[in-house]
Amino acid sequence: MTPNQPKTIIIKEVEEYLNWCYENPNKINKKRWLLIKNIVEPTLRRADIFFDEEKYYKCIDYCEKWYYPLFPYQKFIYAFVFMFKNKNFSFENKIPLFHKFIIEMGRGNGKDGFIAPLCNFLQTPMYGIKNYNIDIVATSESQSKDTFLVVHDMMTSNIKKMKKLFYISLELIMNLFTKSRLRYNTSNAKTKDGKKVGAIVFNEYHAYENYEQISVFESAGGKVPHFRIFIITTQGNVREGPLDDELEYCASILNGEDNNLGVFPFLCELDDLKEVDNHEMWVKANPSIEYMPNLLEVIKQQYQEQKERPQKRFEFLTKRMNVPSRDETTCVASWENILATNQEIPDLKGMSCLGGIDYASMNDFCAVGLLFKQNGKRYWMHHSFICSNSIHLKMVNKKLKIDLAVEKGLATMVNTNSINPEVVVSWFVQQSKKYNILKIACDDYRFALLKEAFEKEGFYEKCKKYPNGRIIVVRSGPITHNRVATIIDDMFYNQTLVYGDDMLMRWYTNNTAVKVDGKGNKTYEKIEYQTRKNDGFMALVHVMSIDKELPTIKSSGKLMRPIIG
Repeated sequence: MTPNQPKTIIIKEVEEYLNWCYENPNKINKKRWLLIKNIVEPTLRRADIFFDEEKYYKCIDYCEKWYYPLFPYQKFIYAFVFMFKNKNFSFENKIPLFHKFIIEMGRGNGKDGFIAPLCNFLQTPMYGIKNYNIDIVATSESQSKDTFLVVHDMMTSNIKKMKKLFYISLELIMNLFTKSRLRYNTSNAKTKDGKKVGAIVFNEYHAYENYEQISVFESAGGKVPHFRIFIITTQGNVREGPLDDELEYCASILNGEDNNLGVFPFLCELDDLKEVDNHEMWVKANPSIEYMPNLLEVIKQQYQEQKERPQKRFEFLTKRMNVPSRDETTCVASWENILATNQEIPDLKGMSCLGGIDYASMNDFCAVGLLFKQNGKRYWMHHSFICSNSIHLKMVNKKLKIDLAVEKGLATMVNTNSINPEVVVSWFVQQSKKYNILKIACDDYRFALLKEAFEKEGFYEKCKKYPNGRIIVVRSGPITHNRVATIIDDMFYNQTLVYGDDMLMRWYTNNTAVKVDGKGNKTYEKIEYQTRKNDGFMALVHVMSIDKELPTIKSSGKLMRPIIG
């Protein structure tokens, strides 16, 4: 890669970092290259942007005088904090070009040390915005307080000077001239409504499972000029949550789409899982190891440990290398392979298929779906019925946006005391008007609940009395699970299983673990029983047990006429 020329905005520290990137291309991950190509370089060529050079260098001088020398990549990011729209407006009325900064690095790279000096500078008269209050927010007190203590420790180490400039306590640091407050916060989000903030720092954003606390803090923005959000985080184990939403948006703007939200994504991670075994690639996820040899040694030690103790591998990959991972000895599939199910589903109208059901409880969740095979891929079209009185619904809502799933047509909320069997059977009747449903698989545990409703619609269990019956009752547990495990593993590994854009099925799958007994037999189970559901995945397991009943159809093959009833 080579630098793009010419530039309208020239910043020595930015140019030095870019030159380092061009000279060391193997040390920069793909997302940072896209940042440079599609966000940084175009920004530097804009003539309508005001870069406040004076305040930028005051910030660098302040941070390095009172804290420590900043790394080149830190100075690089800082520069974009001081870029504004409305070039000809007064400073206070200028609007930051980048409203949100997302900084993703491996654990130990100094995220607190990066953000704390900057926040402290923004409090000062050198920045010049009165009442520029800054809230540091996290899901645990220790996480939010760690950032705050970087500033507090500097203040107490230079107490004679700093007490003339700041009010200092273990809960609050306030500049005496601008009245700008720095606070950390983790208590009940409902008590935070109405605060006036200039900036919010979300520490370890990966831990948030929903937007409840995030939204309350963000709603306080806009009352003070230059509102900004800083997200500093590693990867984590929460999927389909706020961090994944942010990263999905980042992916779009890094690939050249309009950056309407003003996001600056500095995302450090491995590009490929294989890179974990190459020490020279670790800098992609850990930019500070170029300047922190002790960090490199710690990561080397933990790398060796995870090789000896495989149960620690998923934590190492997730937290040190920013590769979303779980314990590969227990999870049904890697998150990368689960995401790969989001492929387009072709028009399958009139095609032959198999049905699957998981109906664990009448007053909880019920998942149904149709399985198609075409051109070497399996397409699973799923739908869930959710009882509004489910005891699990409130807990599930904290981890998954159920209302959004309903809005997208992936689920139906049943506002009765239980899910009536007729509701489930009616779904298959409606689908049989569009597709040729050859057989439907249901486990023996709950089939008795559905039998009568199915028979009313002409669907009979295959047995001696009805040898052509289309309902296949499969045994639940290890016998069925072990028989289909190999093909399920193969589908995920080769990324030939397609859900379409089905957030609910991704969630179901991510909630499923594989238990292996002493004889090597596999059983699919929920990772956690109270807040995790896996009904959709279990419906898929059931239908996979009769997979051989469905031949693979080529796209040019003759379509069978649908059977109704």
